[in-house]
Amino acid sequence: MIVLLIWIAVFIAVVTIYFRQTYSRFSKYGVKHMKVVPFFGNMYRIILRMDNFSEDLERIYNTFNGERFVGRYEFMNPMVVVRDLKLVKKITFKDFEHFLDHRGFTDETVEPLFARNVLSLKGQEWKDMRSTLSPAFTSSKIKLMVPFMEEVGKQMIRALEKKIKESDSGTIDIDCKDLTTRYSNDVIASCAFGLKVDSYTEKENKFYEMGKTASTFNFKQMIFFFAFAAFPALVKRLRLTLFSNQTKDFFVELVMSTMKDRDARHIIRPDMIHLLMEAKKGQLVHDDKNGNENQDTGFSTVEESSIGKKANDRVWSDIDLIAQAVLFFIAGFDTISTAMSFALHELALHPEIQERLVQEIKEQNTKNGGKLNFSLIQFMKYLDMVTSEVLRLWPPALVLDRVCVKDYNLGKPNSKVTEDYIIKKGELVSIPVWAFHHDPEFFPDPTKFDPERFSDENKHNINSIAYMPFGLGPRNCIGSRFALCELKVVLYQIILHFEISPSKKTCIPSKLSSESFNPRLEGGHWLKFKLRN
Repeated sequence: MIVLLIWIAVFIAVVTIYFRQTYSRFSKYGVKHMKVVPFFGNMYRIILRMDNFSEDLERIYNTFNGERFVGRYEFMNPMVVVRDLKLVKKITFKDFEHFLDHRGFTDETVEPLFARNVLSLKGQEWKDMRSTLSPAFTSSKIKLMVPFMEEVGKQMIRALEKKIKESDSGTIDIDCKDLTTRYSNDVIASCAFGLKVDSYTEKENKFYEMGKTASTFNFKQMIFFFAFAAFPALVKRLRLTLFSNQTKDFFVELVMSTMKDRDARHIIRPDMIHLLMEAKKGQLVHDDKNGNENQDTGFSTVEESSIGKKANDRVWSDIDLIAQAVLFFIAGFDTISTAMSFALHELALHPEIQERLVQEIKEQNTKNGGKLNFSLIQFMKYLDMVTSEVLRLWPPALVLDRVCVKDYNLGKPNSKVTEDYIIKKGELVSIPVWAFHHDPEFFPDPTKFDPERFSDENKHNINSIAYMPFGLGPRNCIGSRFALCELKVVLYQIILHFEISPSKKTCIPSKLSSESFNPRLEGGHWLKFKLRN
Protein backbone atom coordinates (compact mmCIF):
# COMPACT_ATOMS: atom_id res chain seq x y z
CA MET A 1 0.00 0.00 0.00
CA ILE A 2 2.82 2.39 0.91
CA VAL A 3 4.59 1.58 -2.37
CA LEU A 4 1.42 2.36 -4.32
CA LEU A 5 1.03 5.68 -2.52
CA ILE A 6 4.65 6.52 -3.30
CA TRP A 7 4.10 5.77 -7.01
CA ILE A 8 0.94 7.88 -7.02
CA ALA A 9 2.82 10.74 -5.36
CA VAL A 10 5.66 10.43 -7.90
CA PHE A 11 3.17 10.40 -10.78
CA ILE A 12 1.39 13.50 -9.46
CA ALA A 13 4.73 15.26 -8.99
CA VAL A 14 5.89 14.42 -12.53
CA VAL A 15 2.60 15.57 -14.06
CA THR A 16 2.66 18.77 -12.00
CA ILE A 17 6.23 19.57 -13.05
CA TYR A 18 5.40 18.79 -16.70
CA PHE A 19 2.41 21.14 -16.79
CA ARG A 20 4.27 23.82 -14.84
CA GLN A 21 7.08 23.78 -17.42
CA THR A 22 4.64 23.60 -20.34
CA TYR A 23 2.75 26.65 -19.13
CA SER A 24 5.80 28.74 -18.18
CA ARG A 25 6.64 29.92 -21.72
CA PHE A 26 5.11 33.36 -21.19
CA SER A 27 5.38 34.01 -17.47
CA LYS A 28 9.18 33.75 -17.35
CA TYR A 29 9.38 36.59 -19.89
CA GLY A 30 6.77 38.78 -18.22
CA VAL A 31 4.13 38.13 -20.89
CA LYS A 32 0.71 38.15 -19.26
CA HIS A 33 -1.89 35.49 -19.94
CA MET A 34 -5.18 34.19 -18.57
CA LYS A 35 -5.18 31.47 -15.93
CA VAL A 36 -4.75 28.04 -17.51
CA VAL A 37 -6.42 24.70 -16.86
CA PRO A 38 -4.02 21.75 -17.26
CA PHE A 39 -4.22 20.14 -20.71
CA PHE A 40 -6.95 22.56 -21.90
CA GLY A 41 -4.86 25.70 -21.45
CA ASN A 42 -7.13 28.69 -22.19
CA MET A 43 -9.56 26.65 -24.28
CA TYR A 44 -11.80 25.35 -21.52
CA ARG A 45 -14.44 28.09 -21.76
CA ILE A 46 -14.92 27.33 -25.47
CA ILE A 47 -14.78 23.56 -24.95
CA LEU A 48 -17.44 23.79 -22.23
CA ARG A 49 -19.44 26.21 -24.42
CA MET A 50 -19.37 28.86 -21.71
CA ASP A 51 -18.31 31.41 -24.35
CA ASN A 52 -18.58 31.78 -28.08
CA PHE A 53 -15.35 32.49 -29.93
CA SER A 54 -15.92 36.26 -30.10
CA GLU A 55 -16.48 36.50 -26.34
CA ASP A 56 -13.29 34.55 -25.74
CA LEU A 57 -11.31 36.92 -27.97
CA GLU A 58 -12.75 40.01 -26.28
CA ARG A 59 -12.05 38.64 -22.82
CA ILE A 60 -8.35 38.13 -23.57
CA TYR A 61 -8.04 41.45 -25.43
CA ASN A 62 -9.85 43.56 -22.82
CA THR A 63 -8.36 41.95 -19.71
CA PHE A 64 -4.86 43.19 -20.49
CA ASN A 65 -5.35 46.82 -21.43
CA GLY A 66 -2.05 48.55 -22.22
CA GLU A 67 -0.14 45.37 -23.16
CA ARG A 68 1.42 45.23 -26.64
CA PHE A 69 0.85 41.49 -26.75
CA VAL A 70 -0.28 38.75 -24.38
CA GLY A 71 -0.12 34.98 -24.23
CA ARG A 72 -2.70 32.31 -24.85
CA TYR A 73 -2.46 28.52 -24.64
CA GLU A 74 -4.41 26.40 -27.09
CA PHE A 75 -4.33 23.24 -25.06
CA MET A 76 -0.56 23.08 -24.48
CA ASN A 77 0.60 25.19 -27.42
CA PRO A 78 1.67 28.80 -26.76
CA MET A 79 0.22 31.52 -28.99
CA VAL A 80 0.97 35.24 -28.94
CA VAL A 81 -2.13 37.46 -29.13
CA VAL A 82 -1.21 40.87 -30.55
CA ARG A 83 -2.93 43.97 -29.13
CA ASP A 84 -0.73 46.72 -30.59
CA LEU A 85 -1.56 47.91 -34.12
CA LYS A 86 2.02 48.99 -34.84
CA LEU A 87 3.11 45.42 -34.13
CA VAL A 88 0.22 44.09 -36.25
CA LYS A 89 1.48 46.20 -39.16
CA LYS A 90 5.04 44.91 -38.75
CA ILE A 91 3.88 41.28 -38.65
CA THR A 92 1.54 41.52 -41.64
CA PHE A 93 3.49 43.96 -43.84
CA LYS A 94 7.03 45.11 -42.98
CA ASP A 95 8.32 41.84 -41.51
CA PHE A 96 5.90 39.59 -43.37
CA GLU A 97 8.66 37.13 -44.39
CA HIS A 98 9.00 36.16 -40.71
CA PHE A 99 5.29 35.31 -40.57
CA LEU A 100 4.70 33.87 -44.00
CA ASP A 101 2.40 30.95 -43.25
CA HIS A 102 -1.01 30.18 -41.85
CA ARG A 103 -1.27 27.41 -39.29
CA GLY A 104 -1.97 23.95 -40.65
CA PHE A 105 -5.29 22.32 -39.86
CA THR A 106 -4.72 19.06 -41.68
CA ASP A 107 -1.99 17.06 -43.41
CA GLU A 108 -1.77 16.85 -47.19
CA THR A 109 -1.08 13.10 -47.10
CA VAL A 110 -4.42 12.66 -45.31
CA GLU A 111 -6.56 15.54 -46.63
CA PRO A 112 -4.99 17.00 -49.81
CA LEU A 113 -8.18 18.79 -50.89
CA PHE A 114 -7.83 21.03 -47.85
CA ALA A 115 -4.08 21.06 -47.31
CA ARG A 116 -3.22 21.95 -50.94
CA ASN A 117 -5.39 25.06 -51.23
CA VAL A 118 -3.98 28.59 -51.30
CA LEU A 119 -5.08 29.17 -47.71
CA SER A 120 -3.07 26.21 -46.40
CA LEU A 121 0.01 26.12 -48.63
CA LYS A 122 3.24 27.37 -47.10
CA GLY A 123 6.41 29.18 -48.13
CA GLN A 124 7.34 29.36 -51.79
CA GLU A 125 4.51 27.03 -52.78
CA TRP A 126 2.03 29.52 -51.36
CA LYS A 127 3.72 32.42 -53.17
CA ASP A 128 3.57 30.55 -56.47
CA MET A 129 -0.06 29.53 -56.01
CA ARG A 130 -1.03 33.07 -55.01
CA SER A 131 0.57 34.53 -58.12
CA THR A 132 -1.03 31.79 -60.25
CA LEU A 133 -4.53 32.49 -58.92
CA SER A 134 -4.35 36.26 -58.45
CA PRO A 135 -5.30 37.12 -62.06
CA ALA A 136 -8.54 35.16 -61.59
CA PHE A 137 -9.78 37.64 -58.97
CA THR A 138 -9.23 41.00 -60.64
CA SER A 139 -12.17 43.35 -61.15
CA SER A 140 -12.14 42.70 -64.90
CA LYS A 141 -12.75 38.98 -64.22
CA ILE A 142 -15.33 39.58 -61.48
CA LYS A 143 -17.46 41.89 -63.62
CA LEU A 144 -17.96 39.05 -66.12
CA MET A 145 -19.56 36.99 -63.33
CA VAL A 146 -22.14 39.60 -62.28
CA PRO A 147 -24.73 38.34 -64.84
CA PHE A 148 -24.46 34.87 -63.26
CA MET A 149 -25.08 36.39 -59.80
CA GLU A 150 -28.02 38.40 -61.14
CA GLU A 151 -29.67 35.32 -62.65
CA VAL A 152 -29.36 33.42 -59.37
CA GLY A 153 -30.85 36.42 -57.57
CA LYS A 154 -33.84 36.38 -59.92
CA GLN A 155 -34.43 32.71 -59.03
CA MET A 156 -34.44 33.66 -55.35
CA ILE A 157 -36.79 36.61 -55.89
CA ARG A 158 -39.29 34.49 -57.83
CA ALA A 159 -39.33 31.87 -55.06
CA LEU A 160 -39.82 34.49 -52.31
CA GLU A 161 -42.53 36.35 -54.24
CA LYS A 162 -44.43 33.09 -54.74
CA LYS A 163 -44.31 32.27 -51.01
CA ILE A 164 -45.39 35.75 -49.98
CA LYS A 165 -48.33 35.81 -52.42
CA GLU A 166 -49.46 32.41 -51.15
CA SER A 167 -49.34 33.50 -47.49
CA ASP A 168 -52.49 34.77 -45.76
CA SER A 169 -50.74 37.73 -44.14
CA GLY A 170 -48.72 38.90 -47.13
CA THR A 171 -45.55 38.30 -45.13
CA ILE A 172 -43.30 35.32 -44.46
CA ASP A 173 -40.72 34.52 -41.81
CA ILE A 174 -37.41 33.49 -43.33
CA ASP A 175 -34.24 32.05 -41.81
CA CYS A 176 -31.91 34.38 -43.69
CA LYS A 177 -28.89 32.16 -43.17
CA ASP A 178 -30.67 29.40 -45.06
CA LEU A 179 -31.82 31.90 -47.71
CA THR A 180 -28.37 33.37 -48.32
CA THR A 181 -26.64 30.00 -48.16
CA ARG A 182 -28.87 28.73 -50.96
CA TYR A 183 -28.16 31.89 -52.93
CA SER A 184 -24.40 31.52 -52.40
CA ASN A 185 -24.59 27.84 -53.30
CA ASP A 186 -26.23 28.61 -56.63
CA VAL A 187 -23.82 31.49 -57.33
CA ILE A 188 -20.82 29.25 -56.72
CA ALA A 189 -22.36 26.50 -58.84
CA SER A 190 -22.62 28.98 -61.70
CA CYS A 191 -19.55 31.22 -61.19
CA ALA A 192 -17.18 28.39 -60.29
CA PHE A 193 -18.46 25.26 -62.00
CA GLY A 194 -20.73 26.47 -64.79
CA LEU A 195 -23.75 24.61 -63.40
CA LYS A 196 -27.32 25.85 -63.21
CA VAL A 197 -28.73 24.96 -59.80
CA ASP A 198 -31.93 26.24 -58.21
CA SER A 199 -31.79 25.53 -54.48
CA TYR A 200 -35.11 27.29 -53.86
CA THR A 201 -37.24 24.92 -55.92
CA GLU A 202 -35.02 21.86 -55.54
CA LYS A 203 -34.28 22.13 -51.83
CA GLU A 204 -32.13 19.04 -51.38
CA ASN A 205 -30.12 19.09 -54.62
CA LYS A 206 -26.83 17.23 -54.44
CA PHE A 207 -24.67 20.31 -54.96
CA TYR A 208 -26.27 22.01 -51.97
CA GLU A 209 -26.07 18.91 -49.77
CA MET A 210 -22.38 18.38 -50.58
CA GLY A 211 -21.66 22.04 -49.93
CA LYS A 212 -23.43 21.97 -46.59
CA THR A 213 -21.45 18.88 -45.58
CA ALA A 214 -18.13 20.38 -46.68
CA SER A 215 -18.46 23.85 -45.20
CA THR A 216 -20.63 23.67 -42.08
CA PHE A 217 -18.14 23.43 -39.24
CA ASN A 218 -20.04 22.37 -36.15
CA PHE A 219 -18.76 22.09 -32.60
CA LYS A 220 -17.27 18.64 -33.21
CA GLN A 221 -15.30 19.87 -36.22
CA MET A 222 -14.19 22.94 -34.28
CA ILE A 223 -12.63 20.63 -31.70
CA PHE A 224 -11.00 18.71 -34.56
CA PHE A 225 -9.35 21.92 -35.80
CA PHE A 226 -7.92 22.72 -32.40
CA ALA A 227 -6.91 19.10 -31.78
CA PHE A 228 -4.97 18.99 -35.04
CA ALA A 229 -3.25 22.24 -34.17
CA ALA A 230 -2.29 20.89 -30.74
CA PHE A 231 -1.54 17.26 -31.63
CA PRO A 232 -0.82 17.08 -35.40
CA ALA A 233 1.22 13.88 -35.19
CA LEU A 234 -1.59 12.02 -33.41
CA VAL A 235 -4.29 13.24 -35.83
CA LYS A 236 -2.07 12.31 -38.78
CA ARG A 237 -1.35 8.88 -37.35
CA LEU A 238 -5.04 8.23 -36.78
CA ARG A 239 -5.73 9.58 -40.31
CA LEU A 240 -8.60 11.71 -39.09
CA THR A 241 -10.19 13.75 -41.89
CA LEU A 242 -12.48 16.76 -42.24
CA PHE A 243 -14.35 15.56 -45.31
CA SER A 244 -16.09 12.26 -45.97
CA ASN A 245 -14.97 10.15 -48.92
CA GLN A 246 -18.33 10.84 -50.56
CA THR A 247 -17.73 14.61 -50.39
CA LYS A 248 -14.18 14.31 -51.73
CA ASP A 249 -15.24 12.01 -54.57
CA PHE A 250 -18.03 14.41 -55.51
CA PHE A 251 -15.72 17.41 -55.93
CA VAL A 252 -12.97 15.47 -57.70
CA GLU A 253 -15.45 14.02 -60.19
CA LEU A 254 -17.19 17.38 -60.67
CA VAL A 255 -14.03 19.35 -61.45
CA MET A 256 -12.33 16.68 -63.55
CA SER A 257 -15.40 15.85 -65.64
CA THR A 258 -16.15 19.55 -66.23
CA MET A 259 -12.58 20.25 -67.37
CA LYS A 260 -12.54 17.20 -69.61
CA ASP A 261 -15.88 18.11 -71.20
CA ARG A 262 -14.82 21.70 -71.86
CA ASP A 263 -11.53 20.62 -73.39
CA ALA A 264 -13.29 18.15 -75.68
CA ARG A 265 -16.01 20.59 -76.77
CA HIS A 266 -13.82 23.74 -76.72
CA ILE A 267 -16.23 25.46 -74.32
CA ILE A 268 -15.17 28.84 -72.95
CA ARG A 269 -17.21 30.33 -70.09
CA PRO A 270 -15.85 33.14 -67.85
CA ASP A 271 -16.00 31.17 -64.59
CA MET A 272 -13.57 29.69 -62.09
CA ILE A 273 -13.16 26.35 -63.86
CA HIS A 274 -12.11 28.16 -67.04
CA LEU A 275 -9.67 30.33 -65.09
CA LEU A 276 -8.16 27.26 -63.39
CA MET A 277 -7.77 25.58 -66.77
CA GLU A 278 -6.02 28.70 -68.05
CA ALA A 279 -3.80 28.72 -64.96
CA LYS A 280 -2.78 25.11 -65.54
CA LYS A 281 -1.76 26.01 -69.10
CA GLY A 282 0.17 29.05 -67.85
CA GLN A 283 -2.11 31.36 -69.84
CA LEU A 284 -3.70 33.25 -66.93
CA VAL A 285 -2.03 36.66 -66.67
CA HIS A 286 -2.59 39.64 -64.37
CA ASP A 287 -4.44 42.43 -66.17
CA ASP A 288 -3.76 45.18 -63.63
CA LYS A 289 -0.95 46.84 -65.54
CA ASN A 290 -1.21 50.25 -63.89
CA GLY A 291 -1.85 49.30 -60.27
CA ASN A 292 -5.44 50.61 -60.40
CA GLU A 293 -7.15 47.38 -59.44
CA ASN A 294 -8.66 48.82 -56.25
CA GLN A 295 -10.22 51.84 -57.95
CA ASP A 296 -13.94 52.09 -57.15
CA THR A 297 -14.21 48.53 -55.81
CA GLY A 298 -15.17 49.55 -52.27
CA PHE A 299 -13.61 50.59 -48.98
CA SER A 300 -13.26 47.01 -47.74
CA THR A 301 -11.35 45.70 -50.75
CA VAL A 302 -7.78 44.64 -50.03
CA GLU A 303 -4.92 45.34 -52.41
CA GLU A 304 -2.96 42.57 -54.10
CA SER A 305 0.74 42.63 -53.22
CA SER A 306 3.71 42.26 -55.55
CA ILE A 307 3.75 38.54 -54.66
CA GLY A 308 0.37 38.08 -56.34
CA LYS A 309 1.52 39.88 -59.49
CA LYS A 310 4.79 38.01 -59.94
CA ALA A 311 4.87 35.49 -62.78
CA ASN A 312 5.93 31.89 -62.11
CA ASP A 313 6.21 28.75 -64.19
CA ARG A 314 5.37 26.13 -61.56
CA VAL A 315 3.36 23.20 -62.91
CA TRP A 316 0.32 22.34 -60.79
CA SER A 317 -1.32 18.93 -60.49
CA ASP A 318 -5.01 18.22 -60.95
CA ILE A 319 -5.39 17.80 -57.18
CA ASP A 320 -3.86 21.25 -56.67
CA LEU A 321 -6.46 22.79 -58.97
CA ILE A 322 -9.33 20.82 -57.44
CA ALA A 323 -8.20 22.00 -53.99
CA GLN A 324 -8.57 25.64 -55.10
CA ALA A 325 -12.05 24.96 -56.47
CA VAL A 326 -13.06 23.33 -53.17
CA LEU A 327 -11.74 26.30 -51.16
CA PHE A 328 -13.59 28.72 -53.44
CA PHE A 329 -16.73 26.70 -52.84
CA ILE A 330 -16.36 26.54 -49.04
CA ALA A 331 -15.56 30.25 -48.75
CA GLY A 332 -18.43 31.17 -51.05
CA PHE A 333 -20.91 28.76 -49.50
CA ASP A 334 -20.54 29.81 -45.89
CA THR A 335 -18.35 32.89 -45.39
CA ILE A 336 -20.10 35.15 -47.89
CA SER A 337 -23.58 33.90 -46.99
CA THR A 338 -22.83 34.65 -43.33
CA ALA A 339 -21.98 38.27 -44.19
CA MET A 340 -25.20 38.49 -46.22
CA SER A 341 -27.36 37.19 -43.37
CA PHE A 342 -25.84 39.66 -40.89
CA ALA A 343 -26.33 42.50 -43.38
CA LEU A 344 -30.03 41.67 -43.70
CA HIS A 345 -30.30 41.37 -39.92
CA GLU A 346 -28.90 44.87 -39.35
CA LEU A 347 -31.03 46.42 -42.11
CA ALA A 348 -34.14 44.87 -40.57
CA LEU A 349 -33.25 46.26 -37.14
CA HIS A 350 -32.53 49.72 -38.58
CA PRO A 351 -35.42 50.68 -40.90
CA GLU A 352 -34.09 54.22 -41.39
CA ILE A 353 -30.86 52.82 -42.85
CA GLN A 354 -32.82 50.33 -44.95
CA GLU A 355 -34.99 53.17 -46.29
CA ARG A 356 -31.99 55.29 -47.26
CA LEU A 357 -30.42 52.30 -48.98
CA VAL A 358 -33.58 51.43 -50.92
CA GLN A 359 -33.82 55.03 -52.15
CA GLU A 360 -30.29 54.83 -53.52
CA ILE A 361 -31.01 51.45 -55.11
CA LYS A 362 -34.25 52.65 -56.72
CA GLU A 363 -32.57 55.78 -58.03
CA GLN A 364 -29.71 53.87 -59.64
CA ASN A 365 -32.04 51.15 -60.89
CA THR A 366 -34.16 53.78 -62.69
CA LYS A 367 -31.11 55.57 -64.12
CA ASN A 368 -29.77 52.29 -65.47
CA GLY A 369 -33.05 51.16 -66.99
CA GLY A 370 -33.44 48.28 -64.54
CA LYS A 371 -30.16 46.72 -65.66
CA LEU A 372 -27.70 45.45 -63.07
CA ASN A 373 -23.97 45.45 -63.78
CA PHE A 374 -20.61 45.67 -62.04
CA SER A 375 -20.13 49.41 -62.65
CA LEU A 376 -23.55 50.25 -61.20
CA ILE A 377 -22.83 48.28 -58.02
CA GLN A 378 -19.45 49.94 -57.52
CA PHE A 379 -20.92 53.42 -58.09
CA MET A 380 -23.30 53.19 -55.13
CA LYS A 381 -21.71 54.99 -52.17
CA TYR A 382 -24.28 54.24 -49.49
CA LEU A 383 -24.35 50.55 -50.40
CA ASP A 384 -20.58 50.52 -49.90
CA MET A 385 -20.96 52.29 -46.55
CA VAL A 386 -23.50 49.69 -45.42
CA THR A 387 -21.43 46.69 -46.49
CA SER A 388 -18.27 48.18 -44.95
CA GLU A 389 -20.04 48.60 -41.61
CA VAL A 390 -21.51 45.09 -41.76
CA LEU A 391 -18.01 43.69 -42.26
CA ARG A 392 -16.75 45.74 -39.31
CA LEU A 393 -19.51 44.78 -36.90
CA TRP A 394 -19.66 41.15 -38.06
CA PRO A 395 -16.26 40.32 -39.60
CA PRO A 396 -16.22 37.08 -41.65
CA ALA A 397 -12.98 35.97 -39.96
CA LEU A 398 -12.96 36.64 -36.22
CA VAL A 399 -9.20 36.22 -36.00
CA LEU A 400 -6.12 36.21 -38.25
CA ASP A 401 -3.36 33.71 -37.64
CA ARG A 402 0.28 33.59 -38.65
CA VAL A 403 3.04 31.07 -38.04
CA CYS A 404 6.50 32.40 -37.21
CA VAL A 405 8.83 30.84 -39.81
CA LYS A 406 12.05 32.25 -38.35
CA ASP A 407 12.79 33.57 -34.86
CA TYR A 408 11.61 37.15 -34.38
CA ASN A 409 12.03 39.80 -31.69
CA LEU A 410 8.60 41.09 -30.69
CA GLY A 411 10.11 43.56 -28.24
CA LYS A 412 8.76 44.04 -24.73
CA PRO A 413 5.12 43.29 -23.90
CA ASN A 414 4.95 46.40 -21.69
CA SER A 415 7.17 49.15 -20.30
CA LYS A 416 7.82 47.36 -17.00
CA VAL A 417 9.48 44.29 -18.53
CA THR A 418 13.24 44.51 -19.05
CA GLU A 419 13.71 41.63 -21.50
CA ASP A 420 12.54 41.36 -25.11
CA TYR A 421 10.35 38.43 -26.07
CA ILE A 422 11.66 36.27 -28.92
CA ILE A 423 8.96 34.29 -30.65
CA LYS A 424 10.39 31.00 -31.89
CA LYS A 425 10.09 29.39 -35.30
CA GLY A 426 6.89 27.36 -35.45
CA GLU A 427 5.05 29.33 -32.77
CA LEU A 428 1.74 31.01 -33.50
CA VAL A 429 0.59 34.61 -33.65
CA SER A 430 -3.07 35.56 -33.34
CA ILE A 431 -4.53 38.92 -34.43
CA PRO A 432 -8.02 39.30 -32.87
CA VAL A 433 -9.98 40.96 -35.68
CA TRP A 434 -13.22 40.90 -33.70
CA ALA A 435 -11.61 42.66 -30.74
CA PHE A 436 -10.03 45.41 -32.86
CA HIS A 437 -13.31 45.96 -34.72
CA HIS A 438 -15.11 46.33 -31.37
CA ASP A 439 -12.53 48.50 -29.63
CA PRO A 440 -13.98 51.98 -28.88
CA GLU A 441 -10.50 53.47 -29.31
CA PHE A 442 -10.73 52.74 -33.04
CA PHE A 443 -14.52 52.62 -33.55
CA PRO A 444 -16.49 54.79 -31.09
CA ASP A 445 -19.69 53.16 -29.82
CA PRO A 446 -18.51 49.91 -31.45
CA THR A 447 -21.68 47.84 -31.00
CA LYS A 448 -23.76 50.42 -32.89
CA PHE A 449 -24.50 49.70 -36.55
CA ASP A 450 -23.48 53.01 -38.12
CA PRO A 451 -22.65 53.15 -41.86
CA GLU A 452 -21.78 56.85 -41.43
CA ARG A 453 -18.37 55.73 -40.16
CA PHE A 454 -17.54 55.04 -43.81
CA SER A 455 -18.91 58.25 -45.36
CA ASP A 456 -16.59 60.48 -47.38
CA GLU A 457 -16.52 62.88 -44.42
CA ASN A 458 -15.59 60.25 -41.82
CA LYS A 459 -13.71 57.35 -43.40
CA HIS A 460 -10.37 59.17 -43.28
CA ASN A 461 -10.61 58.85 -39.47
CA ILE A 462 -10.47 55.05 -39.67
CA ASN A 463 -7.14 53.42 -38.87
CA SER A 464 -6.59 51.21 -41.93
CA ILE A 465 -4.78 48.58 -39.85
CA ALA A 466 -7.61 48.38 -37.28
CA TYR A 467 -10.09 47.54 -40.07
CA MET A 468 -9.31 44.09 -41.44
CA PRO A 469 -12.42 42.19 -42.60
CA PHE A 470 -10.44 40.50 -45.38
CA GLY A 471 -7.10 40.27 -43.59
CA LEU A 472 -3.92 42.31 -43.94
CA GLY A 473 -0.74 42.19 -45.98
CA PRO A 474 0.24 39.84 -48.80
CA ARG A 475 -1.64 36.98 -47.16
CA ASN A 476 -4.99 38.78 -47.25
CA CYS A 477 -8.14 37.25 -48.74
CA ILE A 478 -7.58 36.65 -52.44
CA GLY A 479 -11.33 36.60 -53.11
CA SER A 480 -12.26 39.90 -51.43
CA ARG A 481 -13.46 41.53 -54.67
CA PHE A 482 -15.67 38.58 -55.52
CA ALA A 483 -17.08 38.42 -51.99
CA LEU A 484 -17.78 42.14 -51.81
CA CYS A 485 -19.39 42.17 -55.24
CA GLU A 486 -21.64 39.21 -54.41
CA LEU A 487 -22.65 40.79 -51.09
CA LYS A 488 -23.62 44.03 -52.82
CA VAL A 489 -25.50 42.29 -55.63
CA VAL A 490 -27.68 40.25 -53.27
CA LEU A 491 -28.46 43.27 -51.07
CA TYR A 492 -29.35 45.28 -54.17
CA GLN A 493 -31.77 42.61 -55.36
CA ILE A 494 -33.38 41.80 -52.01
CA ILE A 495 -33.82 45.39 -50.80
CA LEU A 496 -35.18 46.50 -54.19
CA HIS A 497 -37.98 43.92 -54.05
CA PHE A 498 -38.65 43.29 -50.35
CA GLU A 499 -39.16 45.17 -47.12
CA ILE A 500 -37.49 43.29 -44.29
CA SER A 501 -38.24 43.66 -40.59
CA PRO A 502 -37.77 41.72 -37.34
CA SER A 503 -40.01 38.72 -36.72
CA LYS A 504 -41.02 37.13 -33.43
CA LYS A 505 -38.02 34.80 -33.73
CA THR A 506 -35.42 37.50 -34.47
CA CYS A 507 -32.46 37.43 -32.09
CA ILE A 508 -32.69 40.77 -30.21
CA PRO A 509 -30.29 41.83 -28.81
CA SER A 510 -27.91 40.20 -31.25
CA LYS A 511 -25.77 37.46 -29.71
CA LEU A 512 -23.52 34.90 -31.34
CA SER A 513 -24.11 31.22 -30.62
CA SER A 514 -21.49 29.10 -28.86
CA GLU A 515 -22.67 25.99 -30.72
CA SER A 516 -20.88 26.72 -33.99
CA PHE A 517 -17.36 27.60 -35.11
CA ASN A 518 -18.89 29.78 -37.84
CA PRO A 519 -20.49 33.06 -36.66
CA ARG A 520 -24.20 32.40 -36.07
CA LEU A 521 -26.90 34.22 -34.16
CA GLU A 522 -28.52 32.33 -31.30
CA GLY A 523 -31.75 30.80 -32.55
CA GLY A 524 -31.01 31.53 -36.20
CA HIS A 525 -31.21 34.54 -38.51
CA TRP A 526 -35.00 34.94 -38.67
CA LEU A 527 -36.58 37.98 -40.36
CA LYS A 528 -39.94 38.94 -41.85
CA PHE A 529 -40.18 39.57 -45.61
CA LYS A 530 -42.87 41.65 -47.33
CA LEU A 531 -43.17 42.74 -50.97
CA ARG A 532 -42.33 46.39 -51.55
CA ASN A 533 -45.09 48.58 -52.95
